Amino acid sequence: MISIRNNKGQQDDIASVNLIGNGTKISGDITSSGDVRIDGQLTGNIVTSGKFVLGPNGLVDGNISCSNADLMGEVKGQVTVSELLQLKQTARINGDISTGKLSIEPGAVFTGNCSMGARVKNISEGSQPGNASKTA
Repeated sequence: MISIRNNKGQQDDIASVNLIGNGTKISGDITSSGDVRIDGQLTGNIVTSGKFVLGPNGLVDGNISCSNADLMGEVKGQVTVSELLQLKQTARINGDISTGKLSIEPGAVFTGNCSMGARVKNISEGSQPGNASKTA
């Protein structure tokens, strides 16, 4: 995150855009409040409150957590996206997905389980149909 002082002396925070280029290999976790694009290789987890883009030659061997994602490369791990996850034609996902909305282009490969949309309430937590209690 970049911080800039405005002309009133107040501090403004500007989210950065982070790029890991093709041919770059990183081992370790990445945490960011800005957008992240990976065209290289990451062995570790990525957590960002911004958008995550994985390029067609990109590889993430670890878990991903973000607000929106466009995946074109390979992921080996769990993918958690709070809003929209787009699996492009060249995407290869080996792991479970949890997302608000999902878009999969023809040609994308996904191996794992998918949980999408609103969380389903456990039936034992609420009243069951046909078992309504009567009150006088």
